[in-house]
Amino acid sequence: MPDTIEVTRLDNGLTIITERMDRVETVSFGAYVSIGTRDETAANNGVSHFLEHMAFKGTERRSAAQIAEDIENVGGYINAYTARETTAYYVKLLKNDLALGVDIIGDILTHSTFLDAEIERERGVILQEIGQANDTPDDIIFDQFQERAFPEQPMGRPTLGSEELVSTMTRDTLMSYMREHYTTHNITIAAAGNLHHQDVVDLVKEHFRDLPSHQTPRPRGAAYEGGELRTTRELDQAHLVMGFPSVSYMHPDHYAVMILSTLLGGGMSSRLFQEIRERRGLVYSVYSFASPFSDSGLFGLYAGTGEEQAAELVPVMIDELKRLQDGLSEAELSRARAQLKSSLLMSLESTGSRCEQLARQIQVHNRPIPTAETVGKIDAVTEDDILRVARTIFSGTPTFTAIGPVGNMPSLEDITARLAA
Repeated sequence: MPDTIEVTRLDNGLTIITERMDRVETVSFGAYVSIGTRDETAANNGVSHFLEHMAFKGTERRSAAQIAEDIENVGGYINAYTARETTAYYVKLLKNDLALGVDIIGDILTHSTFLDAEIERERGVILQEIGQANDTPDDIIFDQFQERAFPEQPMGRPTLGSEELVSTMTRDTLMSYMREHYTTHNITIAAAGNLHHQDVVDLVKEHFRDLPSHQTPRPRGAAYEGGELRTTRELDQAHLVMGFPSVSYMHPDHYAVMILSTLLGGGMSSRLFQEIRERRGLVYSVYSFASPFSDSGLFGLYAGTGEEQAAELVPVMIDELKRLQDGLSEAELSRARAQLKSSLLMSLESTGSRCEQLARQIQVHNRPIPTAETVGKIDAVTEDDILRVARTIFSGTPTFTAIGPVGNMPSLEDITARLAA
């Protein structure tokens, strides 16, 4: 482990990881909560995201305006996001303002007030966000894909929640969810930049001392099922996502799957882009993605096309999946490795990206992962590894979702048969 990365585990269960980056003038600091959409119930779906929105709406010491002013008075930046397995609250500041950032994030996570007026205002904001997502087909289709892959499960529910549930969510629901889940055992503190580890530890001890420290049950395991959903809308394009069950972060084939996604649909030189856009002109946008989770994963392909081209598009996509299984050239395998490694190494130059990486490594692996170890695993992936995972993934039960003028798209039965042919 590099000397610049240090980890401290406090007696109350809180883990603090930092990386000192001497040559920068900034520092990024964040609290990464191992709680997200999959920890919700059907009755409180959307509470993680609602809670994230409420974080900046006032504490016992600061109003919503004061939180924004305190950060921006020193030229800093503060934000948060919610995902299926994590919620993050983070700041980026000049190095001399680290103490302020730790104070504000700690204040938010331990002393938020959830005033009724602020809840109602933010409820309106979230309802607008849901409406915007519903009006954006290449956004909402991914929620539909997730729901069909994991139906009637927390992992399949939308991060934003539904209009009905958000409209009726109460202050008690928000506060009880935060008290139950925002504990020292579920939070990783990470920082990267021009800092000293012990300074961060001392600040965290001071400003996060009121976090509860009880253990919480782990979320329900995800059980992939697959299926289809087609929604007819008057749109210029038909948008589709086709996918399959894949592997978790911890699976030995994780990096093989990431390289598979890169060479199949990860850039302008990828097979899908070259065949479907460059040679056939069927789409403007086409790509593949790998979404690993803690106990499962998804592998998917997205494309948007005109109504007349929809009938041709899906068979061509499937044929590319099958053609890939016939073999790879050394050049494209080397290129995919280089793309994945460069993405990793370039992100090391950003304190924000590095901060998030460190937190995720603790959450997933319970230790910092040296960059050389990750690069070594990427370089160790062989053609046989990729062909093996491709055959395994693409023989799984498919999930197919489409929105727009979808009448010309093949049936799920035809898709399944072509995949098996």
